[in-house]
Parts: sequence; structure tokens; C-alpha cells
Amino acid sequence: MKYKKKRNVLKNKKLRLPVIPAVMLILAVFLLLSLKPKDSIAGNSHSINAIRWRNVNETTFSKEFPSNPGIANDNKAQTSFPEKNTILEDELLSTPPNPSHNDPLPKDVLMDKDIKDDIHMMQPNEDIQPQIPLHNETKLIAIDAGHQKQGNYDKEPIGPGAEIMKAKVSSGTKGIVTGIAEYELNLTVSKKLNQELINRGYEVYMIRKSHDVNLSNRERAILAKESNADIFLRIHANGSENKKANGACTIYPSKNNSYVSYLSDESKILSEAVIQGICESTGAKNNGAVTRDDMSGINWSSIPVTIIEMGYMTNPKEDRLLQTESYQDKIVEGICNGIDQYYEALAE
Repeated sequence: MKYKKKRNVLKNKKLRLPVIPAVMLILAVFLLLSLKPKDSIAGNSHSINAIRWRNVNETTFSKEFPSNPGIANDNKAQTSFPEKNTILEDELLSTPPNPSHNDPLPKDVLMDKDIKDDIHMMQPNEDIQPQIPLHNETKLIAIDAGHQKQGNYDKEPIGPGAEIMKAKVSSGTKGIVTGIAEYELNLTVSKKLNQELINRGYEVYMIRKSHDVNLSNRERAILAKESNADIFLRIHANGSENKKANGACTIYPSKNNSYVSYLSDESKILSEAVIQGICESTGAKNNGAVTRDDMSGINWSSIPVTIIEMGYMTNPKEDRLLQTESYQDKIVEGICNGIDQYYEALAE
């Protein structure tokens, strides 16, 4: 009996607990919880806009202006953007974010409730495009460093179907003072030319990269064609029994050429632009752009072609100049300026 009595007493005490204050407390907590998210979002909307603005621009910069991928293979290199056309990141970030609290986030962006800083907006800015000079976009240039260490004096036709035969390739002339072989000078300048053309956004195909090759003039022209090059540059130096002969010139096929007369017009534009560029850069005597139809490397070509005679290795003064780094750099600069001018002329 005593045990049942105690249970009844406890039960009666529980029934006497204050009910109304407890209900009010529960309602107050519910109201506070329902108001808190709205205040949080309103208070953070400016920072949301700032984060969104910053990430849009950072992503746009990284997508529109990727780092230079460098050389794709031994013979070609990807187009790089000239520095003067590059839009700097701090310029992209110079405009402040819109402080409006009503600016909605894009529908395709899923944001975590904590709004983390590493959210990236995948919306490239279509108004910002990389600028590439139109005249050298995707242009591929074949360079043949004339001659080789060991000449090949077997005969080959000077052109397709020709009866006239000529030595496949010789080792060239040499410096009257320095004793440097022409094939060495040609490759030295060709390697520098290769790098400068890449720096200017062109792609390059080198016919030879060493002295120990055995390539005829016909084979070199065919390699240039098979590379899908747009133009063919043949790098040479001149020689003469007259030690006073000096200056530079370029050679191209005439309109009466029996094999490649259709290349004459564009080869002339290329040759004239290149010789003008070389002579303006070096101060060398301009011996002009001249036609010859007996050159195997020209007659077997199928793209605009020019032979570049950089100077006379049989002239003591010019021989010394041709072996200096500074003069070689000027020759390369002049050739590249001429190529730029050639493509600009074609675009007009």
C-alpha cells in the first residue's frame, strides 16, 4: 500500500508542472531558428557577390590565356602570344564587384551553404579574347641550312622530267680568312632563325639539324613539301673568285621557269621582302632579288621558295662579319622582318 501511495503522489506532482511557460519557450526557440538563415544570407550577400566576381575573372584569365605549352615536337612549336597583346591579371581585377544584395547567382552554380572561397564559376568571359597577329597565325616555315659536311657529287635532274643533270649536293664554299666552312655557317644561322621565328609565333620545320646528313637538293625540296610548310627558306653564303665582291641577295624562279613558273610571283614577293629586311638590318650592300632557273632546290619545290645568300665568304671583311654573333643576329632579324612583311603583303 505504501508503495502505491508514493507513486500516486509523484504522479500528482508532475501534473502540477507549469504548462504555459514551457509552450512559450518552445515557440520562442522556433521563431529564432526561422529568422537566423535570412539574416545570415542578407548579411553575407555583399561577400557572396565579391567571391563570385573574383572567381569569374580568375577562371576567365586562366581559360583564355593558358601558359605557353612550348615546343610540340622537334620541328614544330605552338603559337605563343606576343607580350604586348597579353591582358594582365591585375587589369582584369581592377573593376570592383557589384555591391547589390539582389544580384542573383548564376543558376548553374551549386554553392555550399558555407560559401567556400575555392568555388570557381565556369563561365568564360566571351568579351576577352587572346589577340594573335593574323599574318603569322598557324604559318609553318621550312628552313634548309644549305650544303652538308660531305658533298654528294652523284647526279640528279635539275627539275621534274629534266634531261639536264647536276650534282646532288656539295659542301659549299669556305671563309677566306676564318676558314669556316659554309655548311657550318649555314646551320649556325639556321638554328638562330628557327628560334627567332618561334619567338614570333611561327612554326618551323628544319630540313637538317646536323652536319652528318646525306640529302640532295631534290630531297630537301620534297621534305619541305611533305612537311606541309607554307614557304621554303634556303640559307646559303656566296663565293667568288673576285675577293672584292660583297653584299647579300636572294634568288627565286622566273616566270619562264620550265618547272615552277607558277611559284614565281609569290617567290618574288618573298625574296624582295627578305633581302630588303636583311640589308636594312645589317647595312650590307643590296644585290637585289634575282631570278635563276638552274637551281635544283628551287625547281623541285612546290611552295614559294627563296635562296638567301647572306654575304660573300670570299670577301675578307664580310667573312669576318659573318662569323660574329652580332652580325648573325642582324641577318636573322632581317629575314624575320622580311617574312612578316611578306605575309602582310599577301593579306592586302
